[in-house]
Amino acid sequence: MKPETNSIELIKSSGKRVRFSIEKLKASLRHSGADTATIDKITNTVRDELYQGISTKEIYNRAFAMLKKKKLEYASKYKLKKAIYELGPTGFPFEKFIGALYQYSGYQIKVGKVLEGKCVSHEVDVIAQKKNHHILAECKFHSEEGRNCDVKIPLYIHSRFQDIIESDKENKAIPKEGWVVTNTRFTKDAEQYGLCVGLQLLSWNYPTGNGLKDRIDRLGLYPITVSTLLSKREKQFLLSRDVVLCRQLLSDKFYLDHLGISEKRKQRIFSEISILCNNS
Repeated sequence: MKPETNSIELIKSSGKRVRFSIEKLKASLRHSGADTATIDKITNTVRDELYQGISTKEIYNRAFAMLKKKKLEYASKYKLKKAIYELGPTGFPFEKFIGALYQYSGYQIKVGKVLEGKCVSHEVDVIAQKKNHHILAECKFHSEEGRNCDVKIPLYIHSRFQDIIESDKENKAIPKEGWVVTNTRFTKDAEQYGLCVGLQLLSWNYPTGNGLKDRIDRLGLYPITVSTLLSKREKQFLLSRDVVLCRQLLSDKFYLDHLGISEKRKQRIFSEISILCNNS
């Protein structure tokens, strides 16, 4: 006899055990844009296949496979979190991606610029400026799920930013705002420290309603890794050419010619990502 759904325990990528929530699964499927009938069909199938100790990854894979059969753009949006991880293994494409988020929010940006501090020099991942709003952002990318940013990271970054601010005597009139951006999550202590010292934190789901996933959807700035049709090798080729966004590929279609992709497949790829960008 199968156990009750609400008594099923899942194992997260961090190893933590949590109770299965049908509502959380439905919410993630709604976020993909899937219609009610598709959501109901997938949740019913997943619920029937649950067992004690099933991994969240296995549930994700099953839901993703069903979405992909139904509609590619549903699957693309559903895999957004995983697509951010695929920007690795280095953190540079993630820095470029975060720079793009600021740029498409009206900021002028610089990526990977060295600034002189009062004591030492510092390489700042992203500098963003709009009128008198000046942001210094440090990006903390993790290529493995289950790793969170603890309080040591904002402690360290805040001290670096303070050193830069102290040295910049000529521009004291322009307030500088420090940000820490991660593709994972912050611990409660990290969030508390950020609030206490005025350091802005941005993670996958923080601040609530204005986290990384919310900003990506709002701006329609999906990473190229969200495509379900491009292979891993093809994605790495595009990232190596600084093509980080789906909308960049729509503007620079010639990159697919270098990969020897057939016209028929190219049309399918462009259709997938254009629908994704236009529906955001």
